Amino acid sequence: MQRISTNLTLFFKFFIPVFWLVFFGAFLAAIFLYGEEMASGFASTNFRIGAVAFYLSGLILFYFTLFPLKRLEADAEFLYATNYFKTLRYSWASVEKIKESKFLFFTLGTVVLKEKGLLGKNLRFIASNRNYRQYWEENPEVAAVRAND
Repeated sequence: MQRISTNLTLFFKFFIPVFWLVFFGAFLAAIFLYGEEMASGFASTNFRIGAVAFYLSGLILFYFTLFPLKRLEADAEFLYATNYFKTLRYSWASVEKIKESKFLFFTLGTVVLKEKGLLGKNLRFIASNRNYRQYWEENPEVAAVRAND
């Protein structure tokens, strides 16, 4: 079994969102609890609305981009996906295709399953450049699921 997603998945999925939400959540609480004492500008209604909008927009951004990330491992027969709480095994026959795209220096991938599983129909991951490429070179028999879009 070989890991095909990056080791940074844990960092992106948990550390960044938790750190951001706790830090800015504490800042938001301070604005509402101690706004007038810290500085008069923090007590204004417009600043408070902007701070709430900033916090909620970050939460929505993480919900749609980082929270869906999965850690993927694969061998010649199965694909293993985990959200760090559950690990599921899918046969390669249950995988419809794997879509890849580039974003900056990351390879973003989406495994599209034929039927919805416990982790959903689409499994999103950030590929480990070396391990991902090496896996497909060593397992050409399952390379047919890769989308050539």
